[in-house]
Amino acid sequence: MPITSAKQRAAAFARAIAALRHAHSWRWLAYGIAVGLAAGLAACLYFVSIEWLQTFLLRHLAGLTLPSPAGEHLFDMEPGEYRPWLVPVLTSLAGLLTGYFIQRFIPETVTAGTDGTDATTRAFHRAGGVVPPRVPVIRGLASILTIATGGSAGREGPIAQIGGGIGSWLAQRFGLSARERRLLLLAGAAGGMGAIFRAPLGGALTAVEVIYREDFEAEAILPAVMSSVTAYSVFTFFFGTEHILAAPAFQFRDPRELIFYAVLALVCSGAAFLFIGTFRACKTRLFAPVRERLGIMWTLGLGGLLAGSVGALFPQALSGGYGWLEMAILGQVPALMLCVMVLGKTLTTSLTIGSGMSGGMFAPALFVGGLSGGVVGQLAHEYWPGIAPEPGSYVLVGMAAFFSGIAKAPIGPLVMVCELSRGYGLLAPLMLASALCIALCRRVSLYDNQVESKFDSPAHAADATVNLLEERTVGAHYAPGAAMVLEAGSTLAVVADLMRSSEGRSFPVRGADGTLVGMLDMHRVRGLVFEEDLYDLLLAHDLMGPLVGVTPEEDLYSALQKFLESGYAQLPVLTGDGCGELLGMLDRRSVFEAYADGIRRVREQQEAAGLATTSTPDSACRA
Repeated sequence: MPITSAKQRAAAFARAIAALRHAHSWRWLAYGIAVGLAAGLAACLYFVSIEWLQTFLLRHLAGLTLPSPAGEHLFDMEPGEYRPWLVPVLTSLAGLLTGYFIQRFIPETVTAGTDGTDATTRAFHRAGGVVPPRVPVIRGLASILTIATGGSAGREGPIAQIGGGIGSWLAQRFGLSARERRLLLLAGAAGGMGAIFRAPLGGALTAVEVIYREDFEAEAILPAVMSSVTAYSVFTFFFGTEHILAAPAFQFRDPRELIFYAVLALVCSGAAFLFIGTFRACKTRLFAPVRERLGIMWTLGLGGLLAGSVGALFPQALSGGYGWLEMAILGQVPALMLCVMVLGKTLTTSLTIGSGMSGGMFAPALFVGGLSGGVVGQLAHEYWPGIAPEPGSYVLVGMAAFFSGIAKAPIGPLVMVCELSRGYGLLAPLMLASALCIALCRRVSLYDNQVESKFDSPAHAADATVNLLEERTVGAHYAPGAAMVLEAGSTLAVVADLMRSSEGRSFPVRGADGTLVGMLDMHRVRGLVFEEDLYDLLLAHDLMGPLVGVTPEEDLYSALQKFLESGYAQLPVLTGDGCGELLGMLDRRSVFEAYADGIRRVREQQEAAGLATTSTPDSACRA
């Protein structure tokens, strides 16, 4: 008995493994883990490189003592002699070096998007998920120089582009389709963001929703979550699970406080208009004409010089700024200084990223939003301490609300802040402020390559075929004329003869009163035709299924649903409400042909508009 039981368990286990091998979800779990491992290791190297180089250049050489958040203090070096004039020198050199490599190897990326996240979004929509390997490598190394020398930029955009490039490269090595390549692109971006921000769920959700303004890529959730969790695990294995910011476990207790959070949304929305407006002005009115005259390298050098000069006078605006955010959460920065820091960060970020230097907009956006919220929190606490007892919570809510408003991503940033604040104690104000900011910031957008929804994305051009089926009617695709009709009293012998002599597979059945009463599907009676003893006993009335008909005015999408629900191979085309005179038969093949024709037409339109992707990475990048 024990041997028999063991054999049965072994057989059951073998069947389960065999089923997993062919399961669709199993493949995506495996892909997500593979991409997450690579993205996690890349995030570790990227993080260490920035932290060491920034400590050496800004602390040891320039003598600046910038605050570090609790979760990012890696290296201790003695601060050198105070030399603030070194900052613009370092940022200028970083800009010139970055500009040289971009101008020589990847000049097309200068106009590819706002930052790495936006460039990844562009690759998803317009390049078939293809990211040339040299792009994330050069942009990633350049962002290390930008941030380490004091340029106002974040790590999340570049690591999203690096992770997305890893996912794209693995998809090409695995020989996956364009659709699957796009999903692994998002999975890689999710892994990078989840690891570097130490928020696995928030990173995954942000990656799948930031590519649309009012939609999200549902198919990418499984590989994105798996990749983000894996990358986060790799990252925390080396650097621990401590959150970036030392934020207390804030709790929302008084419903009256929602009034102040609504005011926070108004303030963050005003800051968003200032932030985006300043960035767009620097990018298009200042640096675009300079780039046309002097070229990419000198434009980036000028951007580094201007950003570094502001940073030398106002060090609070340098680099990512998470240390200052943590101080604001802990109530160590007065309200007036918070206002000045918002203006300084807005200017230095616009000069850094607007010139074309490498870096992300995520961290500066969190900085500006958090400090804007901190101003509201301190004022509310000053005058109504009983209602607003924790001004630091407004910094966290401002971070999520601000980024949600300018990036049109309501869920990911909210979850990230919940992960940072060690719980869902601020969920209600987060939801309220984020929703209000999204509504108030309809006219501004951080990312150039976001599209409204899937129907506006070339990546989902074939999905428009459903609309084409809805626009086509049955009347243009059925076979009119006399159709073979079975009498309800026909025996199984007649049905067997009909099966041998006719190419049809589904036949209407007519009752004694001359009206159609059902449908006989040959596939369902195929097993009975060899039972000759039943030939005179079974009638068509006994074998038929329910009558399912269509009218010439119905659209093909409705007809397709009836085919799927009934399982019939042909449907009768009837007058009136579908129960009248028989006009002919609609074949399921005709609907599939119309579907294929719709895809072909959409692809032809896509190619005519210059949106079609090619099989080579370079041309895909230029598309």
